[in-house]
Amino acid sequence: MVHYVNCNKICEKTAMNQRTIKTAIAVTGTGLHSGQPVDLEFHPQPVDTGIVFERSDIVGSEPIPASAFLVQDTMMSSNLVFGGTRVGTVEHLLSAIAGLGVDNLLVRVSASEIPIMDGSAAPFVALLLDAGFCEQEAAKKFIKIIRPVRVKLEDKWAELRPYEGYELNFEIDFDHPAFDKNFQHAQLQFSTQNFIEQLSTARTFGFLRDIEALRQNNLALGGSMENAIVIDDANILNAEGLRFNDEFVRHKILDALGDLHLIGYPILGRFNAYKSGHALNNLLVREILSDEDNFEIVTFDDNVTCPIEYLPLSDLVIEG
Repeated sequence: MVHYVNCNKICEKTAMNQRTIKTAIAVTGTGLHSGQPVDLEFHPQPVDTGIVFERSDIVGSEPIPASAFLVQDTMMSSNLVFGGTRVGTVEHLLSAIAGLGVDNLLVRVSASEIPIMDGSAAPFVALLLDAGFCEQEAAKKFIKIIRPVRVKLEDKWAELRPYEGYELNFEIDFDHPAFDKNFQHAQLQFSTQNFIEQLSTARTFGFLRDIEALRQNNLALGGSMENAIVIDDANILNAEGLRFNDEFVRHKILDALGDLHLIGYPILGRFNAYKSGHALNNLLVREILSDEDNFEIVTFDDNVTCPIEYLPLSDLVIEG
């Protein structure tokens, strides 16, 4: 369980530096598609490394940067491919990395996919917190959106607009008895505290009929009600029900946060989306980066307060 000490306190100094973890840490989970055990390791990295992935099961594997331009497959998840090497289902982990403000990290994984864990970002948050954090001697870099950019596919759309901070708004539209029409829109004012308390535990979801079809093609072999909300033609099948009334749309925001983090930096802007998914989120990031007039890279020194509230890392602890 994540516990806050002095929750209302934000960073006492206004300068914002880069962060990595204090020590390497590892866990074993299950691959969503393979159904097989997957070893996952996190390692500290120097300043300006960014987030990189490496396949520990492939000798001499080159590091794979967390870049939107390396996304080649968005079926059910965001999947990176570099030099013929693949690391899939990166969005939940990237949302945890974004939520905790980690700038530099090596992620080593023993298979072609990040383990699904419980279908949310919470297990990754707990693991990173357990590793601890250290502040690095370099300014944290942000990408500031300076003009609106929107992408659209049929009736689906997503956009980033200028904003002093980071806000995510998302609306879904499922015509299904399990989806309450009153809980298909959600908004998150991004901060570490809001991410952990309001977003990190929201689980992925899927329809039973789709899972059965995927398994016939040797996909989703590791999917279960232990790592997803499963829905049949009328009901939610998980005995415990939902963690939030609007858990479905909260998870879509969680996915988007991870997808958008492939832009390479924490974002300063307002994200709005309607029925968007991994493909459209990726298209939006690519469109932003395609024109330098859309953004600028900024830092914050002691004279300018960062508009995003990252709690001091000493204020985040794990309780058993």
